[in-house]
Amino acid sequence: MTTAVASSRMSRVDTAWLRMDNDVNLMMIVGVWLLTPAITLEALRERVADKLLKYERFKQKAVADAMGASWVEDEDFDIAHHVLSEQLHREPGQSERAALQQRCGELATTPLDPERPLWQFQLIDDYEGGSALIARVHHCIADGIALISVMLSITDGGNDPPQRRKRKEAEESSEGDWLSDAVLKPLTDITVKAIGLGGGGVAKSLDMLSNPQQPLLGSLDMARSGFQVLNDVAAIAVMSDDSPTQLKGQPDGRKVVAWGEPMPLEQVKVIGKGLGCSINDVLLSCVAGAIGRYLADRGEDPEGKEIRAMVPVNLRPLEKAWQLGNRFGLVPLVLPIGIANPVERVYAVRARMAELKGSYQPLLAFAVLSMVGLFVKPVQDLVLGMFSKKATAVMTNVPGPATPLKLAGSTLRQTMFWVPASGNIGMGVSILSYGGGVQFGLITDHALCPQPQDIIDRFEPEFEKLLWLTMMLPWAE
Repeated sequence: MTTAVASSRMSRVDTAWLRMDNDVNLMMIVGVWLLTPAITLEALRERVADKLLKYERFKQKAVADAMGASWVEDEDFDIAHHVLSEQLHREPGQSERAALQQRCGELATTPLDPERPLWQFQLIDDYEGGSALIARVHHCIADGIALISVMLSITDGGNDPPQRRKRKEAEESSEGDWLSDAVLKPLTDITVKAIGLGGGGVAKSLDMLSNPQQPLLGSLDMARSGFQVLNDVAAIAVMSDDSPTQLKGQPDGRKVVAWGEPMPLEQVKVIGKGLGCSINDVLLSCVAGAIGRYLADRGEDPEGKEIRAMVPVNLRPLEKAWQLGNRFGLVPLVLPIGIANPVERVYAVRARMAELKGSYQPLLAFAVLSMVGLFVKPVQDLVLGMFSKKATAVMTNVPGPATPLKLAGSTLRQTMFWVPASGNIGMGVSILSYGGGVQFGLITDHALCPQPQDIIDRFEPEFEKLLWLTMMLPWAE
């Protein structure tokens, strides 16, 4: 007697991510944890089996078919295929940090086995007196917000996923498709509910989505919202290609990663308070300054230039971050890399961020991802390729826990992750706060930026300049 294998349909958005791998960009989220003291492979496997595998998705394979894809239980699942250990290979004269960065880059270009669940952990033994853990998870499983929540579950004291009834699971799995249908029909009544008519932007949109019985507002608000939707659709469609720089071109698929040491988050908050800007404004300004200085030092004048970074916007309530799948939109953020004055630059970033507030572009970008999940792969590649021409980088900024965590009794002293880039985009920027610090990470394509550490090393000097100039401002006025 043959036993039926459990399976479920993959959402259209997750299907789009599954098929988005290409020759130069694999759709994996890559992260690294630095642990002190060292942990054993046995302890890590035990913790993963006890916590992570309670999320069924990590025991399921992604199986494509003519209509899309399904999640299918891996009857031959073996944790030994997914949690491995290795010794770090170091070239003569190479530091441990440089060797680990090199290994992260190699793994970022190594496909996961499509015949198994699409994730893998590599435990690096004897790294800086402890251990390093490199995690790779395919983007079709979940977005960054969800994965951080899930990864925290394996730390000491981490929570198990909430218990849900099967019917409830089915309702939640269809929510993203319902959202997509709403946004794909911008002039229908269902979208009037979806886009949130009171000027509250994405946050209110999602509130109305979670409460579809909420009454509609007046006809004037409906007209304004419809006009805003049409404006945002047009803005995405006619957006010019991004400014040409050394960081934009044809990647060759070899990845290089780098990260810096954490800076005190309190100092960032002080600058933000002094300038009337958000923490995001301050950090993104320093990123823009570091990239501009890097280009200038390589003989390219950045004056007057701006580059775009596609920034993910979370579209799920944070209390539901443990739910897997992709629930985020994208907005194009302009980085003023050509403004040399740090204070002027942070105000320019603040102005760019203000332009995005209240925009429906995240919802529309989510709809595009859902829509291309219905197309055959060549059409999907064409659509996403058009979007990749409009940006130089993808960028994400994620707040982590304020206090250091532990894993199997070992302290997680530092963490960093990188999101994948689609199409021919060759740079991923990550900003992560953790344990009272904030740090900056990069993943780049070797053909476009062979030494991302050169950009990383310019981040803190830009921050220091901004800090000193902020302290020198005439506060009495």
